[in-house]
Amino acid sequence: MTIGVHLEEFHGLPVLDFPDAGSHDELPDPASVAWRVSCPTYCDPEDERWGPAFERFLKTVDAGRVRALVVGGWENAYDEDFSSAPIVAAIASASDRLTALEAVFLGDMTFEDCEISWIVQSDVTPLLAAYPGLREFGVRGGNHLVFPSVVHPNLETLVVESGGLGAEVVRGIAGSELPALERIELWLGTDEYGGDSSPADLAPLLSGEGFPALRSLGLCNSVIEDLVAAAVASAPVVARLDRLDLSMGVLTDEGAAALLDGQPLTHLRELDLEHHYLSEAMAERLTAALAPHGVRVVLDDPQEPEDDGDGDVWRYVSTGE
Repeated sequence: MTIGVHLEEFHGLPVLDFPDAGSHDELPDPASVAWRVSCPTYCDPEDERWGPAFERFLKTVDAGRVRALVVGGWENAYDEDFSSAPIVAAIASASDRLTALEAVFLGDMTFEDCEISWIVQSDVTPLLAAYPGLREFGVRGGNHLVFPSVVHPNLETLVVESGGLGAEVVRGIAGSELPALERIELWLGTDEYGGDSSPADLAPLLSGEGFPALRSLGLCNSVIEDLVAAAVASAPVVARLDRLDLSMGVLTDEGAAALLDGQPLTHLRELDLEHHYLSEAMAERLTAALAPHGVRVVLDDPQEPEDDGDGDVWRYVSTGE
């Protein structure tokens, strides 16, 4: 699966594209929408680049009332010479104007703009340093992504979507101190696209020590979903979760059995395993064990492994390239 649509809602607000230069459209209350600032990734010489579009945005709207900002495409986002670093720096330097900013999403691109594994990211943590009041932060793309461990007092939601998340990035996030964080979602991906992390890299996150408010844990889109499930089965953080999300990956009966044989999951509100490789018998066993306790078990989009005819069996994560 590829990402085919842009965000329609972010931070509980409808996403609105900031109009092109020359537009005479009436603009809404700056606090009523999440503003998407973007430019064509495959740009022509006459196209406005992201930097000038962002400066025009700051001058056009009442920046001090903007609550949510979505960064869409930027010029040549697939080229290593055009990483997100200048975008991160521009937003960070505008902190004296974006004084009400609560949420940022960096890289809202579809496959037509730039495949998720091609998006060239950078060190995104200067945004967290510049906005101590930020409550929600999302990033799409793991290519060249840097995320050293940070301390942030107010971040409540962190989402990192990728076709492959590097072990160093996972360790940085897991080692962060985010006392207000209620939801985290990491798309771990595959080694083909740089996803070389292991359950050991998740250990600080699974211990829950740096995340006392965590209620929703997503470790998704992983080629090692069975190993992740086995680690989660004994993770201290699970006891206080409302929602556990192991969707989009290559979860098999082995991983599901580890979940059932581990600590109780009957306190969960939801267990999301959408896009899985479970047998019908295991799916029924999960439902029988948890549904009577009020747990919503999501088992949509079952997959079948592919046999290449030479004895090799292939299973695929939901989102790779």
